[in-house]
Amino acid sequence: MSVSGENLRIILGIKLKQLRTEKKLSLKELSEQTDLSISYLSEIEKGKKYPKPEKIIALAESLGTTFDELVTLKVDESLNPLTAILNSPMLREFPFEMFGIEQQDIMDLFSASPAKAGALLKTFLEIIRGYDMSVEHFILAALRSYQKIHLNYFEDLEQAAERFQTEMRWKNKTPLTTQSLKTALEERYNYLIDTTTLADYPELQKFRTVLAPATGKNAKAAHKKSRLMLNEDLVDRQKAFIFGRELGYNYLNLKERALTSSWLKVESFEQVVNNFKASYFSGALLMNGDSMVKDIRRLFQKKQWDEQYFLSLLDKYAVTPEMLLYRMTELLPKFFGLPEIHFLRFSHRTSTGNMKLTKFLNLSQVFAPYGLDLNEHYCRRWLPVAVLKRSQTELAERDPTRPLVVVQRPYFVENDTEYFVITVARRFALKPLFHSSVSLGFQINDEFKEAVRFWNDPSVEKIHVNETCERCGLRDDVCRERVAPPTLYMKAERQRIREEVLQKLISGNA
Repeated sequence: MSVSGENLRIILGIKLKQLRTEKKLSLKELSEQTDLSISYLSEIEKGKKYPKPEKIIALAESLGTTFDELVTLKVDESLNPLTAILNSPMLREFPFEMFGIEQQDIMDLFSASPAKAGALLKTFLEIIRGYDMSVEHFILAALRSYQKIHLNYFEDLEQAAERFQTEMRWKNKTPLTTQSLKTALEERYNYLIDTTTLADYPELQKFRTVLAPATGKNAKAAHKKSRLMLNEDLVDRQKAFIFGRELGYNYLNLKERALTSSWLKVESFEQVVNNFKASYFSGALLMNGDSMVKDIRRLFQKKQWDEQYFLSLLDKYAVTPEMLLYRMTELLPKFFGLPEIHFLRFSHRTSTGNMKLTKFLNLSQVFAPYGLDLNEHYCRRWLPVAVLKRSQTELAERDPTRPLVVVQRPYFVENDTEYFVITVARRFALKPLFHSSVSLGFQINDEFKEAVRFWNDPSVEKIHVNETCERCGLRDDVCRERVAPPTLYMKAERQRIREEVLQKLISGNA
């Protein structure tokens, strides 16, 4: 398999270490034979240096090979998976270092046991291909794992938002007005806010924003402004978050970024993680951590679920339901000891009935219902889906700023787990034929019962649900909302019965 020139030094480093190990030579011994320093040889083996031809010749002679064998664009079978990693856009973009894995660790793995390392990476690549994962899915999955490791709380971003609030004298201002955020962008970072141009491009109407950044040496000059083009249908609270995110990009000095609000094309993990950081900054800016913790605690101390108090928080901070619930996922594990939570966003096209999971974050160690086979049908009894189905008329008639709030205690039959779920549904401002629901789910455990007084509110509906219709064993007389036969459940049942019969047969003949 051929490799690109930029990866030659990595392949050479692996080959060099393999041959040296086979010859049972230490770096010191190879250094003495070639007159190359130990540190220089180490840099070559780590893939950081590529030696001049005369030095490669000296290495080849000492290791009993040829110049061509060391520098060839072809590799043997044991290194094929490594070249696949180096050339795979998915694995090339995977942020190994964020999970404590350095490039050298992978190289060392190949040097120590090429066959075993090769088998491992081949398996990895086959899984990616088998599930038809795109680069975008792969990178976003890596980001979610990174968030889970940190329980979605990032002290450095919280502190940055607080510093910015102090610098702007916004510390005790709630809510932050859209105008004040817009003015900060214009005056501090030389932005031009454009609310008309995007309407002239119908192909770009799905984007909330498009950024045309200032370029060149005079990017700060008055005639070199960054132009932020906004969709004219955005509501004020959405604009506030967008302005806060742009402030985050600039204040945190995040250079690599997407130029559209939603992904036209995911190009790198750095692009994705910078979007996450800027968005986190915006949420922390609009909903100060100390203030939010106090308000969440007041909500949790109520003996019954208080919808009006919950809605009052939307107005207090002038945010959308999604902003509020997602901000809670950042604070609940850290300040309330509630890591067993998940966040989900569904969109529903009213004309076709199609439902799509468009955003999720699962911090729980227990399975949360997401990421299932695209051909399966989510349980219609489950609140994030049910609220969209049973409230189509009401949502269509509602102002997008007046959401529908529902709570539920779903018991997932298959994994024997109960949740407390807060779901907020509304229609899209940009797409009138689409409705969305955002949900924050808590696993009902001892920690939740300790932190939340209304956990057992008798007015909250309890219901047996499952992940999807295909996986559900509830009888038809129990569930009248089924939209597909329980094919996967029946398959699992047949397998269970076969295993039981096989065990009886073996036991009977023992």
